Amino acid sequence: MPDTINTDIKKLGFGLMRLPKKGISIDIEETSQMVDKFLDAGFTYFDTAHVYPGSEVAAKKALVDRHDRSSYTLATKLYVTTALTEKMAKQQFTTSLERTGAGYIDYYLMHTLMASNYKKYDKFHLWDFAFEEKAKGRIKHVGFSYHDGPELLDQILTEHPEAEFVQLQINYADWENKNVASRANYEVARKHGKPIVVMEPVKGGSLADPPKAVKEIFDRVNPGASYASWAIRFVASLDGILSVLSGMSNISQMEDNISYMKNFKKFNDEEWKAINEAQKILKSSALIPCTACKYCTPGCPKQIAIPDIFSAMNKQLGSGQLNEARGDYEKVIEGNSKASDCIKCRKCESVCPQHIDIVNQLEGCAKVLE
Repeated sequence: MPDTINTDIKKLGFGLMRLPKKGISIDIEETSQMVDKFLDAGFTYFDTAHVYPGSEVAAKKALVDRHDRSSYTLATKLYVTTALTEKMAKQQFTTSLERTGAGYIDYYLMHTLMASNYKKYDKFHLWDFAFEEKAKGRIKHVGFSYHDGPELLDQILTEHPEAEFVQLQINYADWENKNVASRANYEVARKHGKPIVVMEPVKGGSLADPPKAVKEIFDRVNPGASYASWAIRFVASLDGILSVLSGMSNISQMEDNISYMKNFKKFNDEEWKAINEAQKILKSSALIPCTACKYCTPGCPKQIAIPDIFSAMNKQLGSGQLNEARGDYEKVIEGNSKASDCIKCRKCESVCPQHIDIVNQLEGCAKVLE
């Protein structure tokens, strides 16, 4: 029987995917200050991944080398899509241990399971491998992160009842989104009795700056509350949540999150009603639902900066800021490929966790922004 996961922890988790930068490198000094504030406020859950550039090394420098190992829990992930062989896939775990210097991993995840890759985790015997490492004491809990529909999630949890937790993309904007299926996936995980770690609660930062109509609703109910607080408190108010990951990029974001999560209170009836109104508005939104995870860019043969182009386009789609969108686009493509350079190979679409129709979206961006 698996060890019971302690769900009685403060629900805010520190996602180490979008750390502050100094030039092109992660700013270790600011990251260290953020780590200290996080721990001082009583939070313990840190989340990184083998595939996040520089993140595991930053975790070692800012967290592991500076704090007692018993004062925090660390999650990292194995991403089979980047592994050509079983040996290469398993090597990711050894590399993660070396990079982090943590000695053991508290929460180890099979990363980004979806229809295009989930069978490869079985083919390479990675579930067995993870539990073998658990038996050695080098992993405390084994789970997986997931980006697909409820039917496949139910199948995976049925085939792998040994999975101890599941990480899902849940936010109020995607609650009924057919591609993301936040609500449906949440309900499947609850049916199987699995603790849930939430990723993308602020949807790549987009819910920290929602459309004007949504802001007006929130301001009416909680004047002065940050819009990010609405997104994070929404998922933290759900039952069965182990941790809500926030990919904080600076100290001010950390301080804002701590301000309402240190002594967290679930939504009241008025706040739930406001969220329902916001969901109705966002349901008709034309924004490209990109979270800037950048999984699409390494395999692009034209090296198109897809997330940055979509970010520029969303200024036009979200608020009609055509000149600003074109200005941002010009900066993105300066010395780089344009949206119209896409050769429609669709490699990007096969790894997109949001299941975006990237090729057609790029074609639309080219028509408007070029």
